[in-house]
Amino acid sequence: MRRQLMPAVMAIVLFTIMTLVYAVGTTLADQALFKHKADGSLVKDASGRIVGSALIGQNFTKATYFHPRPSADDYVAGADGGGVYSYGSNYGPTNQLLVGNVPGVNITDASNPYATPDDPFCVPVQATDGSDNPISDQNGDPVYEKSDDGTYVCDPNTVPQRVLAYRAENGLAGEVAVPVDAVTASASGLDPHISVANAKLQAGRVAEARNLPVDDVVALIGPATDKRALGFLGEPAVNVLRLNLALDQLAS
Repeated sequence: MRRQLMPAVMAIVLFTIMTLVYAVGTTLADQALFKHKADGSLVKDASGRIVGSALIGQNFTKATYFHPRPSADDYVAGADGGGVYSYGSNYGPTNQLLVGNVPGVNITDASNPYATPDDPFCVPVQATDGSDNPISDQNGDPVYEKSDDGTYVCDPNTVPQRVLAYRAENGLAGEVAVPVDAVTASASGLDPHISVANAKLQAGRVAEARNLPVDDVVALIGPATDKRALGFLGEPAVNVLRLNLALDQLAS
């Protein structure tokens, strides 16, 4: 019995020591070589106060800030100091709701009976009662919500509706191409980056809201842009939190 017990005890002790050495060793190495990343890539404002992480997006919504990608997630560091949860809030590229084409709902014989003057691909929103219960007619078919002018209320989370909202928000003409990242969510819903093209299209709106020269605002985009990983992977991307902090410092 003792001959079997001692090797087992020694194995437990040995592997415990190895585990502790590995954990301590990797922690010390991370702190020595990659301290900023190991600590969570925390970002501080001009006063030294931690305002978030460069790895997690924040839900900037005011006209005076650059806006992140669309998301259904609860972003970090809100006014209430709440935490973060994350889940996939994007649709796949072939999802019919994403592209605004739902057979049996809004497309019949290549025409859309729910089209509005602005959105020929309108996906209507089902009307609800005072308790937020969906309303159906006597045949059990959905009753769709209408605006005061008689047009249908379109689902705001389809790409066609997001494109319309983005152009209206940023004062863009109808023929201006909208970057895909401005109207689609990331896999996690907490992407901290937007494309350079997205940032440049928002610059005019931000400059006007802050009464700043557009060129001064555009000049902040470059320093807030992360280069391709390893020099060749992916595309350059603008960190929205860093850009908005630089914007606050410029306006102060």
